[in-house]
Order: sequence, then structure tokens, then C-alpha cells
Amino acid sequence: MPKIVFLPHAELCPKGAALDANTGETVLDVALKNGIAIEHACEKSCACTTCHVIVREGFFSLNESDELEDDMLDKAWGLEPESRLGCQARIADEDLVVEIPKYTVNMVSEGH
Repeated sequence: MPKIVFLPHAELCPKGAALDANTGETVLDVALKNGIAIEHACEKSCACTTCHVIVREGFFSLNESDELEDDMLDKAWGLEPESRLGCQARIADEDLVVEIPKYTVNMVSEGH
């Protein structure tokens, strides 16, 4: 069973977290079911960038991004080569280390 380590984020998980994940789950779904309230304004439909994460370790084990995700990522704040949308990044069998960016393009939190 792969693990996801979420690096500390001042608001969403100040101490960080090490979570068990199932192959095929998305990074966002694992975070949400474990109380890490990553924004997801479009309800996981790949229509916004609020669930943008940076995969610090294990990036190449994830499913490949498609053209729609790549187009959306171009609009993300703080885009890096290892950026993914949490709602689209499906976990394989490798452990991940994930950073949640400090800011999103949302002016106001959706409060999910």
C-alpha cells in the first residue's frame, strides 16, 4: 500500500501528514478523506486549479497528465515542473511526497 507524505502547510496540515493510499485513488481524494481540506472549487472535474499540488517525490509514478490538465496547470499559481492537479493525479504503487502550495488562484476559500 503506497503512502503519501504531505509536507507541512500552515493552514491545511501544520504538522504534515503521512497517509496510506490505495492504488488508483487521486491525491486529492486521499487528502480529503483524511481531513486535509485542499481546495477543489470545480468538484474534481479538472475545470480549475485550486487543487494544485507539487509532487516532490514519486512524480513519475503517477498517471500521465492529459492535455486538459496541462492547460489548466498553466493557470496555476507557483507552477513547477512537478505540478499536478490533485483531482487528476492517480496514485500507482510508489510512495509520494506532496507539497500543497501556499496560495491558490481563488480569492476566497470555497469552504468544502
